[in-house]
Amino acid sequence: MSDILMSSELKAKTDEAIQGLTFTKNFRSATAEEWYLFLPGYQDPQTKGACGKVFIHYDLFGNRDIFIHTTVIFDDPTLYDPILHPLVYAVVDEIVNRLVGYANTLLSVHAGTNSYTAEYVS
Repeated sequence: MSDILMSSELKAKTDEAIQGLTFTKNFRSATAEEWYLFLPGYQDPQTKGACGKVFIHYDLFGNRDIFIHTTVIFDDPTLYDPILHPLVYAVVDEIVNRLVGYANTLLSVHAGTNSYTAEYVS
């Protein structure tokens, strides 16, 4: 994420979040994975655990066309603040890079007012 779009404080928060980003796999099948998402300073307000979940669904068409559907759901309402949109965007971009890689991906992010959809095509 470009420095001109963020204050130095938000850039520091974003860097800290990306450096502390961890996952635990909760479920895996032949066509899907579910991951719990942990970011320093953010948590689910009810469980005090993971601040979100990542669902990855593999949609296979024949032998050559693979499209992955990735959904990121943030449970910490702090991440719904529009001021944190650049942080949410940068963290989700890192999530896609780490968990999906360079595969063609349809992305859906659920983060209150910071929700968005995107397409990653290699």
